[in-house]
Amino acid sequence: AAWCLRHRFLTVTGALGFFVGSLMLIRLLPTGFIPADDNPQTQVFVELPPGSTLSQTAAMAETARQKLVGVPYVKTIYTTIGGGAAGSDPLATQTGGEVRKATLTITLAERKDRPVRKQVIETQIRAVLEALPGVRTKVGLGGSGEKYVLVLSGDDPATLTRTAVNVERDLRTLPGLGNIASSAALVRPEIAVRPDFAKAADLGVTSAAIAETLRIATLGDYDWLLPKLNLAQRQVPVMVRMNASGRADLSLLERLAVPSTQPGSGPVMLGQVAELSLTSGPAVINRYDRARNINLEIELSGLPLGEVTQRVSQLPSLQNLPAGVRQINVGDAEMMEELFGSFGLAMLTGVLCIFVVLVLLFKDLLQPITILAALPLAFGGGFVALLLAKKALSMPSLIGLVMLMGIAVKNSILLVEYAIVARRELGLGRFEALLDACHKRARPVVMTTIAMGAGMLPVALGLGAADASFRSPMAFAVLGGLVTSTILSLLVIPPVFTYLDDIKGLIMRLFGAKEKV
Repeated sequence: AAWCLRHRFLTVTGALGFFVGSLMLIRLLPTGFIPADDNPQTQVFVELPPGSTLSQTAAMAETARQKLVGVPYVKTIYTTIGGGAAGSDPLATQTGGEVRKATLTITLAERKDRPVRKQVIETQIRAVLEALPGVRTKVGLGGSGEKYVLVLSGDDPATLTRTAVNVERDLRTLPGLGNIASSAALVRPEIAVRPDFAKAADLGVTSAAIAETLRIATLGDYDWLLPKLNLAQRQVPVMVRMNASGRADLSLLERLAVPSTQPGSGPVMLGQVAELSLTSGPAVINRYDRARNINLEIELSGLPLGEVTQRVSQLPSLQNLPAGVRQINVGDAEMMEELFGSFGLAMLTGVLCIFVVLVLLFKDLLQPITILAALPLAFGGGFVALLLAKKALSMPSLIGLVMLMGIAVKNSILLVEYAIVARRELGLGRFEALLDACHKRARPVVMTTIAMGAGMLPVALGLGAADASFRSPMAFAVLGGLVTSTILSLLVIPPVFTYLDDIKGLIMRLFGAKEKV
């Protein structure tokens, strides 16, 4: 501390260089929103083409299960097909479960029994499932830090579909990504009914009557309109509808009787007032802000979200989007953008509040600036620790930087407050007061650092049964900031104090000269 006070220009210049260098390290840090977890469980979603039967899905799920059994650290596999109908109303419309979809819930070895993270095992699972023919697979629970959702929105379905195909083709050229799934990639076979409104009007048939007839014949009537079989304790609804082969027979559907509204006229066959044909259409139609959109789900496979977002934005197909098509950030990418956009304002507000409180406590405008000079030193250490630990700049690491603000300011308050008291009450000179403050306040400062470091070290190393994926970046940021702020505060704060004290003395002399005049 004595050497730093005698060479205060070099000390302050070195501190500024350290702060500027730490800011330059931010570009080297990966960015993300929330780190992916390392819990001992994951899922594999297997999706067959539309129209696949239950037996085909069961056979493919069993094939996938047999392949996954050989993956290291896989303990148990539980397979479900479809879903959403167990214990529910069988007459209700099922929106989530389909017989062409299967889910394999995989239990992994505990973290203490495997040397690799869950993301490494999921990468091995993807490699094993590449041999499955004619299916779409997705690995992971779909939580934060596991996928990036790219949304394309537009009003022209044809242009939007072509753009999505081009973007998906470019995405598959990026190395390191997992599976890529597009909501527009699958088409579902369907029967299109095109009414002849002129003939329908002549025969007294409405489009509502055509739709009602087809609905009852293919799906069945509504529950409250169905006849009931009365039993001793309950009523059983009786549903009558065409079988599966009949629903696919156009000639049979054309012979369905549609009621007519003309008096004295009997029912009219459907084929007389409408044309039926086999076509195909999108399996899912999504909308965002009333515009049709296509979702591209990209598995990060352990890559940072910020890096993937930057690489995706540089794709030629996204750089040259056609007119009427726009890219939308949703999910983790949207929240990450909002997080980094508002973090600077939040930090500035916090520093301003601390400054106001310090001004009220010290009744001085310049010495609080000396106390706040420790903040850049703490942030620099946090950035260095994140870089060395290979942690991303994400929400938990930003929380750790906020925690550092209070700790670093507290250490500076101890030094500055004792130096002021020593000059005012003990009559020491500025140099002696600062040296005495460094000697006597070093012990509580170091003790605070040791206590905080001892509490954060197990969290940073991930010791214990709980998953430390979220808390580990926060702990590394705090540990790095503690080390640099403790060491550099004892060396840098005294020279900064002297500079601001000289400025204060100059202002007082100028103010006193004006009063004499």
